[in-house]
Amino acid sequence: MTVASVKSSADQRMQKSIETLKADLSKVRTGRAHPGILDHVMVDYYGSPTNISQVANITLIDSRTIGVQPWEKKMLNVIEKAIRESDLGLNPASQGDLIRVPTPPLTEERRKEMVKLVKTEGEDAKIAVRNIRRDANESLKKLLKDKDISEDDERRAQDDIQKLTDKFVAEVDKLLAEKEKEVLTV
Repeated sequence: MTVASVKSSADQRMQKSIETLKADLSKVRTGRAHPGILDHVMVDYYGSPTNISQVANITLIDSRTIGVQPWEKKMLNVIEKAIRESDLGLNPASQGDLIRVPTPPLTEERRKEMVKLVKTEGEDAKIAVRNIRRDANESLKKLLKDKDISEDDERRAQDDIQKLTDKFVAEVDKLLAEKEKEVLTV
């Protein structure tokens, strides 16, 4: 293992933490409808739990309504039931072979809860980034102990890892600020 491989590994792992945060934030509901909020809804498809996007087309009808069109007619009631029973607080309604899912406007209290949720997700991402920094620094100390690098090289590499950590923490803060603004916008 080299200093470069430690830095590269830390960079890649921190990038994955950011990608995970983006995915988690996309599930947080804002006042507007978007197809991504149904991503984690599972339906019973011939006895096996299946993601809703694998059994139906999900589209936006307007800014507050999602349209779900099952590929098989008999899945209509199953999908409608799965959406209703999910923890999203949505009330779908069938119209022929289309399920309309209106997203209710968020109350001020609900918006504040969403902001808390967003902040929690962000704090988890920051903790993940800091844990990656700790692992990288431990790897550098091991290299120093094994006399593979000098103390100066270790100190420089730790400074680089810290700069990398600061960069990713700043990116987390930026993502949180954007999502918080999006949630609080009426």
